[in-house]
Parts: sequence; structure tokens; C-alpha cells
Amino acid sequence: MAGGGGGGGGGVSPLGPAPPMWYHRDLSRAAAEELLARAGRDGSFLVRDSESVNGAYALCVLFQKHVHTYRILPDEEGFLAVQTSQGVQPKRFKTLPELVSLYLQPNQGLVTTLLYAVDREETAVTDDRDYSDGEDEKPPLPPRSASTSTPPGPETPTESTLAANGLSTISHEYLKGSYALDLEAVKQGASSLPHLNKTLVASCKRLNGEVDKVLSGLEILSKVFDQQSAFMVTKMIQQSVNQGGDQELENLVTKLAILRDLLSSIEKKALKALQDMSLSSPCSPPPFSMRHSKAIPVQAFEVKLDVYLAELTKIGKSQKYTLSVDVEGGRLVVMKKVKDNQEDWTTFTHDKIRQLIKSQRVQNKLGIVFEKEKDKSQRKDFIFASAKKREAFCQLLQLMKNKHSNQDEPDMISIFIGTWNMGSVPSPKSVASWVLCRGLGKTLDEMTVTIPHDLYVFGSQENSVCDREWVESLRAVLKEQTELDYKPIAVQTLWSIKLAVLVKPEHENRISHVGMSSVKTGIANTLGNKGAVGVSFMFNGTSFGFVNCHLTSGNEKIARRNQNYLDILRLLSLGDKQLSSFDISLRFTHLFWLGDLNYRLDMDIQEILNYINRKEFEPLLKVDQLNLEREKNKVFLRFAEEEISFPPTYRYERGSRDTYVWQKQKATGMRTNVPSWCDRILWKSYPETHIVCNSYGCTDDIVTSDHSPVFGTFEVGVTSQFVSKKGLPKSSEQAYIEFESIEAIVKTASRTKFFIEFYSTCLEEFKKSYENDSQSSDNVNFLRVGWSNKQLTTLKPLLSEIEYLQDQHLLLTVKSVDGYESYGECVLALKSMIGSTAQQFHTYLSHRGEETGNIRGSMRVRVPAERMGTRERLYEWISVDQDETSGPKGKSTMVSRVGHEYVKQSVVRKQLGELGKVNEEGEKNCKEENAARSKQDTPDGDSSIGKNSFNNPAYYILEGVPHPSAAELLSSPTSPTALPVKAPPPSAGTRTKPPPAASGPAHSRRTVAGHPSRGVSEESSSEDDGGAALAGAQGGGIGGTVGSTLNRPPPDFPPPPLPKGALETAAEAQLSKPRSLYPDLAEVRIPPAGPAGPLVMGDGFRRGAAGALDDQSCSVLQMAKTLSESEFPGQPPRAPSAPPPVRVPTIGILDACRTFPPRNPIPESIAEDMPEEALWGSSSSSLSVGESSVGEWLQRLGLERYEPGLLHNGWDDLEFLSDITEEDLEEAGVLDPAHKQILLESLRQQQQQQK
Repeated sequence: MAGGGGGGGGGVSPLGPAPPMWYHRDLSRAAAEELLARAGRDGSFLVRDSESVNGAYALCVLFQKHVHTYRILPDEEGFLAVQTSQGVQPKRFKTLPELVSLYLQPNQGLVTTLLYAVDREETAVTDDRDYSDGEDEKPPLPPRSASTSTPPGPETPTESTLAANGLSTISHEYLKGSYALDLEAVKQGASSLPHLNKTLVASCKRLNGEVDKVLSGLEILSKVFDQQSAFMVTKMIQQSVNQGGDQELENLVTKLAILRDLLSSIEKKALKALQDMSLSSPCSPPPFSMRHSKAIPVQAFEVKLDVYLAELTKIGKSQKYTLSVDVEGGRLVVMKKVKDNQEDWTTFTHDKIRQLIKSQRVQNKLGIVFEKEKDKSQRKDFIFASAKKREAFCQLLQLMKNKHSNQDEPDMISIFIGTWNMGSVPSPKSVASWVLCRGLGKTLDEMTVTIPHDLYVFGSQENSVCDREWVESLRAVLKEQTELDYKPIAVQTLWSIKLAVLVKPEHENRISHVGMSSVKTGIANTLGNKGAVGVSFMFNGTSFGFVNCHLTSGNEKIARRNQNYLDILRLLSLGDKQLSSFDISLRFTHLFWLGDLNYRLDMDIQEILNYINRKEFEPLLKVDQLNLEREKNKVFLRFAEEEISFPPTYRYERGSRDTYVWQKQKATGMRTNVPSWCDRILWKSYPETHIVCNSYGCTDDIVTSDHSPVFGTFEVGVTSQFVSKKGLPKSSEQAYIEFESIEAIVKTASRTKFFIEFYSTCLEEFKKSYENDSQSSDNVNFLRVGWSNKQLTTLKPLLSEIEYLQDQHLLLTVKSVDGYESYGECVLALKSMIGSTAQQFHTYLSHRGEETGNIRGSMRVRVPAERMGTRERLYEWISVDQDETSGPKGKSTMVSRVGHEYVKQSVVRKQLGELGKVNEEGEKNCKEENAARSKQDTPDGDSSIGKNSFNNPAYYILEGVPHPSAAELLSSPTSPTALPVKAPPPSAGTRTKPPPAASGPAHSRRTVAGHPSRGVSEESSSEDDGGAALAGAQGGGIGGTVGSTLNRPPPDFPPPPLPKGALETAAEAQLSKPRSLYPDLAEVRIPPAGPAGPLVMGDGFRRGAAGALDDQSCSVLQMAKTLSESEFPGQPPRAPSAPPPVRVPTIGILDACRTFPPRNPIPESIAEDMPEEALWGSSSSSLSVGESSVGEWLQRLGLERYEPGLLHNGWDDLEFLSDITEEDLEEAGVLDPAHKQILLESLRQQQQQQK
């Protein structure tokens, strides 16, 4: 493994001759803490690369369950030293091993002596030939070289392995035998070594043949571009024929020299030849860049007026109307037919149309507010032929308003995004259906397909066409369809992965700060056959990022794909360099991620084909690997994806879209490639920004590849480069961003101090807070830190206008004082913080794609009165019907504000009284993304179910590290709170669909392939922490339909297994008192021993069946919040790491402690052993009064397996167990450090109770 870090003094590698096993290179801080926590012994240590300083290292040491981090910095001479306090002379070393060897000795200034090295896990390098599964017919370009062949393993070497190591084998034979003959010849005066020459000729035999092949290919190119070299190449090839003997090796060296010269010069000569050809050919006419697109014809929509029966007599019999939209003329004509074929019509100019109001409940209904007279308006509701027609009408009216706006800069743009794996075959002559979004899935109406988009982004994989030819072909297609000459602003290529961005000519000057980057994730992360390319830029004041990737293929390589994503997220260098502390998912206002992600379907091939034939995609989406990994927070944290309503785009028979080719005979055997949605488009946007996906589908007429092209179109709000009309603010007109307090829970075993850095484009430079002035921990794996007002700096924006500030965002990163490394980042919108009183914010922290904690606080953005003027944005012109309070009957197409989870207290209170009401002025919280993903079969009336909050560390469990006892969730045998409710158990090993809703048609499942909008029923009190979130535990559903709102935790948070008998009865706990809206985080504590409440679970335990429960990517946080903010009768608060009662088709746990662990755990439970759930346990992890034997005590802990060993060693009496030590436990067979800690902690609690 190559070292990362600065070079040592005198050219010595800082890692010594070979990297030591305790050096983990680019291991993340969180992963390092997990490894040390698993080691579990004081003095355990490892060294990794620093995340904050390039070339530096971090020494991580475990002591008393806490991880201490020391920075190792190189000086100007390359010597290494542990960073010391000011005034302390550092000790300097040439290499890391020398440094570590000193601290292996006691009393060297660290918190403890380095005792136990935690070695890295050496993973065998595998030859991931992604095309071996049939995805690629041949290796991608550039071709794989012989140097990438797999190293020999312990098995019998294959023919290719022997060939790769032929030189080694022949060399050994020479040294064993022929070497002596050559030595003897030299002694006799020989001037050559015939046997060595023969050895070298034999070992280079394959090389000789390969060189001949390459030279033959270059001969053809040379004849075209370099005739002088071509003659030499031809001559050399002729000389090499039938040449052998002593001159063969010399000839090979000559050919290699010529080959080197040819390769270094052929490209330059070819370029010169092509330039000469282009100059001699007649010039093409210059592009007419200012030419406008073809005029949009007047479009007519047949509608009906939506009226009440009582009003029918007032308006006559006719309800049929025609709405004619004249985009070019800026007019809307409303015409109705009257008797004798006469027509009554009214014309409204664009400025007289005040607002469009979409109905959520009736998807084809639209309200239009017309200005009749000054300060007087009239609303009319129309029913369109379909929801698609309504959307087309809205798009045309928006286009009309934008075209005739008096604003110099646009408020909103339209973006086309396409991704296509071309299968290493050139595209067909026409790809019009791709750019026009025609085909299957959610497509645009024919009235709007030809309207040009402002940006076109084309991502392709396995694209064998050269860059210039590819871009020109795309421009030609766009020119043909739109009559516009689109300008390429960026083209980035990694082998056959390409990303091209083209923009309307009128926007060319609005593009700035263009950046491009690529990351290789192929074999050993060095080959570009897999990887990603990215492009970023500013559109006026809005930042955009686009990533096109091609991830590892193969049905079973899920973990490798996940790692590909994380590597790209971390290594892709895009956006503002000042934001290096943030991964690319937080660097842009809008980030779009597209490509061949290669996630497959986990289902039998025949079942998949049956579902596809019946056009039933929902069961397939439930087993889509990408959806499942997103549900577990493994990848694409808080990204959104539109609902998938088109068939799998891979793997088709080339030349047809009627047949999937799912089997292919390979040299390694028969390969199966099940039809899958490999090609996807996802996005992530800042909170309180405007983005709507208008289409998401695939073509059905482009058949050259085994993948179908995928398209998506987006309506995106943008900001202008704001220019203050009042100039720079005076001191009396200065706006301020003030913080009252901030509190965070961070997933870490460290106990260092922290500070916060604030970044924003509205700040002249980033600002830092002081160190936190409060710190506490109820759990070794989590740390609660707080900053009071005096520790937080007041921020001064560059401009003070509210119109400017309401579009700004603030990026926060929580960093440690010891290593200056980030422990979590987040983004806040200033829009909801503007006001004279402090507003609360509450959101999650993430780092390197992983959720690492949560943060909340109160702040205000104070704007002087003279700077308060603002205007309505174009995208605010369309709103959602605020009078409708019932859930939608169909699929919602509501305008959304996708972003990170975000809470404003005043909005919460407002929404409690106005269920489902939407405030388009910005006070609406930003949860549409996850609501869209989670929408499923939910009863219409069950809208009071609360959403998640971020105030409890229970979600953040270190994998493989014990945490508080899950057994404490199980009801005690005497618990009176469990009331039996019959519910059918799920069948083991099968995936079951939630029961249908009690009334009304079921909604479409939108687990992770969700629409970026949600129904009104899901708008209700989405931030209500005041009891609504516990509706599930209060029995908010009807009979068996309760199961449709179950919010299941991700599989990587294992619930305790259930006994077989517990599947028969269940209970929903009754709460004794409502929760406070925002409970103090300090109240979330590990409870003392006492009776525990019931745990109620649903069928299976896979998250995703919940409809109204909002946050699909953080469900355990929702569960944890329930525990931390509520109490059951007669019991203390639960531990902050225990899951709460969950809504069901319910199954009860009445005597689970007695029969634990169960004989028949619930399907899909990931729990393996009770001890893994039971570290800091309460009632179930301490000695109870009723326990009279060692066996009963062990059984309550779930560790009865150790009873024979303890009894054999004489530990048969509970009274003597208090004297037991770790060594005694090891002698009794308790070797697992986690299990030893559980036992000793339980005994310690018992001693405290006796005192």
C-alpha cells in the first residue's frame, strides 16, 4: 500500500521501507473510531491520514472507551512530529515507525502508552472485469494492459498467470542450472552469455509478438499521417520476419525504441495533418448564435368549469371551455360555447393572470386567479382532460410569464438530463426521442416537448465516439428540434465515460466558474473503465454540480458499488475550493447525479419477467438494490429520485426492446443479468429552494445498446447576481446573523473540544466560533456539545437587502480542536430565519456521505426596515390549493422545496392548526423530498402521524460495537400496558406488501424512487414534535390498516429478535402525557434499572412501508425521538439508543425476556445476538431481586452460553461474582471484549443498587 503523507528527510519514505500494518492510509475518522471500539482495549492505536492537512497523519489511541487523536505534522525538512502545546519542544522523526516506536514506551506525553496495534485488513486484489458478467461485449477503451492481470493466488496458477509470471519462472531455471554454464564459459574467456540470451529471448517471446501487432497497427496510421515514419515501420516489420538467433533480442530492443518514438510523435503529427486538412477545406458558415428558437404556436386546452351543483342554474347548462395560450403574444383566451354555436370569450394578458393554484386532491384540476379590476380578482377552477394536460398548461403559462417579464434575469430555468450506456456502439442517426423525452414513464405532453430547455446535460457510458464528434452530433439534434445553436460549456471524459453540458446561446454569459474533474474506481481505483466525471458551474448566483458515473457491475457487488459512490463523493474535485471541508453533496445549490449505477434487482428472474409483463413495477422497486441501500443510509444520503414508472432499462436484446437477454455463456460459466434499473437520475438541493421534476422515463425506440436511454427534466429556481440599489449598507443599515445557542450530538468516542466554522457566499470570508462551553455524554459512542451566545460570533452579510438574503444559505462544519477535522457538516437556509425574533433550526450532520449526528439551535437574521423590499419569484406564482385538507386521491404533482430536513418552530405551530397548508412564501419547511420517497399505502385520514426530529443519538450506532440493551425495550412479564390485538404474522423469508388503506384508493409506493412532492395529508404538522409523531403508538389507524403507516428502521439497526409466541398478540402503548415541542437534549439519558415498556413491531422489519412518516433515510432517529421525548406510565425515560414503539400490523411481546433469544425471529431482522444490543443495559442488564442463580442472571443478559464455563471455574454463587475480573472471565471462556464489558457493567450496577 503506497504511503500518503509528506516525504521524510533526506528522501526517506515517511512510512519506512514498507507501510506498517497499523497504518491505515485514507481511513476515515469515523471508521478509525469503529476499529478502535471493536478492539476494546486501552492502549489500542492506529495511524491514518489526516482529513484536515494534506501530507499529515493522525495517531488515534483508545483510552477508557474514548478515542484520543494526535496530529502528526511534517516540518519544512520533512521530519515528522506529534503536534504539541505551544512552548513544548516537539520530538522529530524521519519515519512514522520511528515515531511510533518512541510512544510504545511509557511516559512519553500521550494519554496512555501505545500498547496494541490495530492492523488494517489486507484485502486481496481481485480482477474485477466488469464486462465478465455480460454487460460489456468487449473491454472498454483504452484496452486493459497485461500489467493489470491478477496476482497469483494460493490456488493452482492458471495459464494466464503462468504467462504473466513467465519471466520469473524462466529466470529461476536459469539461476538454478544454466547460470553455472555461463559462469564456466566466462572463466574460459567467453565475451557473451548464450544461455542468458536464450533465457531472455524465451521470456520476451510474447512481448515480441505483441510489439509486432502494435507496430502493424501503427503502420496504418503512419501511412495516413506520417509517410516518412511509415516506411521505417514497414521495413522493420519485414526485417523481423524469420529473424532469430542472437540478433532476436537486439532486434526487440530496436523495435521498442521505434515504438516509443512513434507513440510519442504520432498524435502531434496527426493533429497537424487534420489542422492542415481543416484549413484547406471550405469553411462552414458561422453559426447564427443569436437566432431565436421557432415560435411556439397557440395551444388550446379543452376544459370544464368546476362548479357546485347549486351554481349550475346561475351559469347555464354549458360548462365546457377552451383555454387558448398564446405564449408569443402574452395572452390567455378563455372561451365558452353558448347556444346556437355562439362563443363567449374573454382575453387576459399575462399581467392579469395573478396566480395558478394546483389541486392536490384532484390531479387534473387547476384554479386560475384573474385580475378583474384594480385590487379585485376572480378565481375560476377548471378540470383538464388529464394531469399531464394540466402540467402542460402550467408550463406554457410560466413560459409566457417569463418571456414577457420585466426582469432582466430569469428566476427559473428548465434543465434536461439524460444518461445512456451506449454499449460501445455508435449512436443511431437520430436520438430525437431522447432529447424530446418521448417514450415510457413520466413523459411530457406533446404540446410542450418541443419547447427548448435552458440547459442540456448528456451523460454517457461505454461511449466509443470521440468527444468532438459526440458533442457535434448532440448539437445537431438540438438544432434540428429547436432551431437553436446550443453552446457547449463543458465536456469531461474518463475513458468511455463522458459528460457534456450545453446551454442556450442567450445564457452563455450567465455561466461562470466552470470546473471539471474525474475519479477512477476501476481495478484498484487506477483504471478508468469505471468511475465518474463531473462538471460544475455558476448560473448567475446559483451553483450547479453534475456527476456522471459508471459503477461496478455484477448482481452481487453491492458493497463495491457503495464504495465506488463514497470514493467519488470524497475525491471528485468540484466547486468552490473554500468548501474543501464539505463533500460535493453540500457544495452546490443543486447537485444532479446520473449514470449507469449498476444496482440490480434481488428477485428470481422469472418473477421479475412476470411483473414486467404485467407492468407491475412496485414489487420490483421494493427489491431494487439502490432503493434498499438508500433506505439503509449506505448511499445517496438525502438525495431524491422521481417515481419510476417505466420498465427496467437493462439488459435488452440489441436491436429490439421486446426481449430481455438475461443469460450469457461466458468462459467462466453461465452468467445471469436480471433486468434492472441500472440507469438512474438523482438530485440533492439546498433547503428552501425550488426544484420540480417534470419528467422521468426512458425511450423505447433507440435499440443499438442493451441499455435504453433515460431522461429527466427539471424546473429549477435560480438567483441573479444581486446588485444593491442602495449601495453598501451603512452601520445603521447593516443586517446581522445572530445565534443565541447551538447544540449538537456527534457520533464519536472522542472527548475533545469542538468549534464551528461558518461558510456562505454572503460572507466575505469564513468565520469560526470559539470552543464549545458545554459538553456531556450519556453514551460512550456519542458526545453532546453546546455553544452559548458568547461563544458564537455574529455574522455580517455583504449585502443587507432581504431580497438578497432570502436566497442565501449558511454551511456549518463542526470541527475538533485537536485535529481540525470535521465531525459533521450541514446547510441552513436563511429565508426562514429572517425576523425580529429568534427562530429554531434543527437538522442533521453528515460527513463523507454518512450521517454523523444532528445539530439544532436558535438564530435570527436581522434586516433593517429600509432594506425589507422584495418581490415574488416566478416559481412562487404557482401554488397548491390551501383549502384542501384531505389527502390526495391520486399522485401528487405539487411544487416542492426539496432539501435537507429543516425545522422552523413558528411554522410547526402554524401547521398544527392548518393541516396540509402550504406557505409558498418560504415558511414551509423543506421535507418534500423525503415525503415523496416515503409516500405509500397510507389511509387518507391518517395525516396526523408526526415526522422525524434530530435530537437523539440512538440512531448512530457503531457497527459491531455493543450499545444499550435492546432487551430493556421488551415489556416486563408483569407489564400492564400491553393489550392484545390480533394480527397475521408475516411469512418467513418472503416480502409482504402492506395491507390496503381503509378507505380510498391506495397511493403509489414512493419509498425511494419518489416524486419530489407529497400529498396534503403529508404536509400536516411535518415538524410536529408535540405528540403527532406518537400517533402510531396511540393507535391512530383503523384495525388492521395500522400497518400501512409502520415506520421500520433500516436493516443495519437490528431490533431484538422476537419469540415465536410473540407473533400472535400485540399492543399499542397508551401515552400518559404529550411531549414537549423541543425537549432539552440534556433530558435524553440512559435510564436507571426499572420496568421497561413494550416494544411493538410490524411484519418484517424493513423500512419503507410507511406512508406519512416522512424521513425514509433516518427512521431510527424518529424512533429514538419517540423514546427520548415521552414516558410511559410507571417507567423512567428510555435509553437514547433504544428503538421506540412502532406502528404495526401489530405483534406483541409479552414475555419476550423469558424466552429470549427466540427460536423464530421475525423475517428480515438483522439481529444476531442479544449481547450486541445490550451494553449499557438497564433493567435487563443488571441483577434483579428475583434472580437467584448465575444461570438466571446470564439468561436475562442473553449470555447463557457462558454458564458452563463459569460454573466449571467455581463461579456458581451470585454473591461472589462481584469479585470477578476480566482475567477470570477469560479463563471461564468469555473471550469477546464486548460480552466481558456487558457482564462487568451489569455487576457494577448491582453493586451500586446494593449501596
